[in-house]
Amino acid sequence: MNNKIVIIPTYNEIDNAENIIRKVMSLQPEFDLLIVDDNSPDGTGNIVINLQKEFNRLHLLSRKEKNGLGTAYIEGFKWCLQRKYDYIFEMDADFSHNPDDLIRLYKACEEGADLAIGSRYITGVNVVNWPMNRVLMSYYASSYVRMITGMNIRDTTAGFVCYKRNLLETIELDKIKFRGYAFQIEMKFTASKYGFKIVEVPIIFTDRTQGESKMSKGIFKEAILGVISLKIKSLFRNYKR
Repeated sequence: MNNKIVIIPTYNEIDNAENIIRKVMSLQPEFDLLIVDDNSPDGTGNIVINLQKEFNRLHLLSRKEKNGLGTAYIEGFKWCLQRKYDYIFEMDADFSHNPDDLIRLYKACEEGADLAIGSRYITGVNVVNWPMNRVLMSYYASSYVRMITGMNIRDTTAGFVCYKRNLLETIELDKIKFRGYAFQIEMKFTASKYGFKIVEVPIIFTDRTQGESKMSKGIFKEAILGVISLKIKSLFRNYKR
């Protein structure tokens, strides 16, 4: 059995689904792929079902409704842990994350990292096609998170990562509470509090060309305010492994 699996959450990604699946399926070494679809009304799930006839490494976890990025990943993590995968990846469906970089994240974990982050900011600002206001918002949001949490991570909101199974088994997934992009911050913060080795791998992030962004003011607000509550709650939590 393959020990590597990529989780891609989807909602109305019919413009990207087949292309991203075929690209991930073409990689060497091989990766399994789990699509977590939130009952996309555009038929994204049907695309996956049809492609399962062609790819036995492609899996589908269908949810009844749209219920947040964080819960999609948590359900995906549990699915993968039950099936004993050793390396579990997060990636977007829209090609903003280059699938070829999955190999680099995998190698970083093979070489000792417990969490490898595809980082936009570890070697400057490596973002393509984003408007300047969004680049600045993302960059300074990460700076703000570092200031509040004390994490030594340049790209704290990154959603392109590889986890080793032991990390996900340790951090008590049911205690991860955030649903939007604050979920990414909470996962990294919790991993760092447990003392896991975190490595940032430089990537170039390219904004989507197909479909619509899921970012909203509410998601951004959750991230900004959530960091403070995350830090306060950590003062009363035992992070011993």
